[in-house]
Amino acid sequence: MFMAGRTPCRTNFPLMEHKPSQSAGWNPSPPDHFTGSVWNSRISDPKDGVKMLAVQFAPGSRTDWHSHPGGQLLYVISGSGLVQTGDGATIAISAGDVVEAPPGERHWHGASPHSPMMHLSVTSGGDTEWEGSVSDEEYDRR
Repeated sequence: MFMAGRTPCRTNFPLMEHKPSQSAGWNPSPPDHFTGSVWNSRISDPKDGVKMLAVQFAPGSRTDWHSHPGGQLLYVISGSGLVQTGDGATIAISAGDVVEAPPGERHWHGASPHSPMMHLSVTSGGDTEWEGSVSDEEYDRR
């Protein structure tokens, strides 16, 4: 049995790593790619090209237009938000929703005007490809 502070028993599996919630570091997201107040916390270091972040958006905050070479998976933890694709299709998202953007799909996502939103973001295939800001007109299109 594994007990905190004791040497773990040896198994055929690698040892788990536990990161207590209070050790999570929340950092402001760079204002050159986000509108409004957005904070992120790295959940995992990029291993095998996969990156996972927790991202918190204040009401009305959002990403710039962007795409991901290997696609992106969003899992909404709390609040409500919006996702829009390059063709103008907009969907409302809320806690428990999953959004999958295929590789290279141009999109943005963020909180709804009157609610904060927090999601997990899982990406692969390299760095995010950032484009221009989302205008208020684009944000308000529903």
